[in-house]
Amino acid sequence: MKKLFPFAVFLSVALASLVMAAFAYRASEEAGRIKFEALAEDALSRIEARIDLHLALLRAAHAYMKVEHGRVSSAAFSDFVNTLQIDRAFTGLRGIGFLRLARPENAAATDAFLAEQYGSRRGIWPASGEPVRLPVVLFAPLQDNRGMGFDMYSDPHRRAALDAALGDDRLHATGMVELGQVVGAQAYAGFLVFLRLRDPASAGVEGAVDGLLYAAFRANELFGAALGQTPLLPVNVEIYEGTAASDATLLFRSQAKPNASLAQSHLVKRELNVADQTWTVLFRPTEGFLLPSSPIIPVALGLVGLMLAAAIALLSRWQDRAYSAVEKLQSTTEKSLVERELMLQEMKHRIKNSIARVLAIARQTAAHSSSMDEFSASFSARLQAMAASQDMLTRSRWQKADLHALLRTELEQVFGKNLEPETLVGPGVELDETATQALGLTFHELATNALKYGDAGRGRGGLRVEWAVGKGSEGDVLTLAWHEASVEPLADPDETSFGTKLIDMSIKSELGGRIARRFHQRGLTVTIEVPMAAARIREGPAT
Repeated sequence: MKKLFPFAVFLSVALASLVMAAFAYRASEEAGRIKFEALAEDALSRIEARIDLHLALLRAAHAYMKVEHGRVSSAAFSDFVNTLQIDRAFTGLRGIGFLRLARPENAAATDAFLAEQYGSRRGIWPASGEPVRLPVVLFAPLQDNRGMGFDMYSDPHRRAALDAALGDDRLHATGMVELGQVVGAQAYAGFLVFLRLRDPASAGVEGAVDGLLYAAFRANELFGAALGQTPLLPVNVEIYEGTAASDATLLFRSQAKPNASLAQSHLVKRELNVADQTWTVLFRPTEGFLLPSSPIIPVALGLVGLMLAAAIALLSRWQDRAYSAVEKLQSTTEKSLVERELMLQEMKHRIKNSIARVLAIARQTAAHSSSMDEFSASFSARLQAMAASQDMLTRSRWQKADLHALLRTELEQVFGKNLEPETLVGPGVELDETATQALGLTFHELATNALKYGDAGRGRGGLRVEWAVGKGSEGDVLTLAWHEASVEPLADPDETSFGTKLIDMSIKSELGGRIARRFHQRGLTVTIEVPMAAARIREGPAT
């Protein structure tokens, strides 16, 4: 027995070391899968956020068409869409169009509209025996007019989505379709999203038009832009139409090649619902994905156990460390997943709020505009002011925005890049999302009014914005003062404009603050007081 004891000890230690090495290897693999699942969720969030942002433009176009009861010329529609700057800010969105619901009684009017706007003499095409016809009568940005008058309902691949969109007021997407081929242009894979235009209030309105607004998307550009945001993720993405993954239903495949050794073991599958259309998304790690720990470590542990029987205590210590590392990683990953889910829900909530604000501004701007040009200019300027605030928040990952940078951005949009150094004076102040949006719109409106009606727009007046943080009756208060110098005395306006109402709503309703305007011999002074606690404002680094 004594002779066999060393052998038994060797066998025992060897078996224990092999078991521990195998366990450590499995734990390392599991940690790698958890880490990659977190990256896949991040990539999916980017795709969802990008699609939601693009669909917001379709809803804005819907609000514009609804205000006009569908009676919009091709030039006016192009002007509206061009103000949205689709080519610069919304990669993957080919354009926005309108399908008019053509019935036997209004088919001639539709043909006349196409002839008047585009010089098309063939009217609605191709010939169809279907009871419903939905020709393209508006599209922007328009490269050529060969597709105008095309009856989308004649295409069986789009008919199911069109029928669904005609039945309710929700968004409905097609499956994968080849866009561009009907007019002889280079075809590209993409999809369409439809939204019904039917205003019950327009019943009896002469010339009112029913139909469907739609957005055309290039799949490769859309998903490529979503995944191309920095920091780049080491993820290979494939998106398929429906729940089955096959080459026939492939919508998109990223260029980064998957890591062959990890492609199957770390595969993550998710379903994405876009406008009642279900897509299957497959995520695989690329060569740039790094495992939390090297697989060599478990092998080394096993070899050390085989060579040194005296290393049992050390191996136990390694095992304890491995347990702790796995638990810590799992805990951190679970917390990260929860935080990402909260961030995703918050992002969806913010997008919905932004859409609601865009729609409200579109309606109010339309109600206070005397012409289409005035509406396009006002709505575009206010949308750009919102976009500038959103851009600052996005760069700071929705945490905070610097007041000085926000004011400089808004004033430079109106007066140009050459602001005097003493124009903006105040300490460092950090704003949350609500305060950034409200103050951004407020000072955009003040600057616009100064440019349009004051001496600042004629080069004769001076402009100065000061702010300070002080104590108030209910805590710290941020006080901002807008000083607009004028050569001639200024008087109170006779009527309250929409811009003034928008400023009051932003300061009083959204931030719970106060605003006072004083017109005097030397110009205009606007004083704004905002409770810092209520608006979640805090002092930041000095600017």
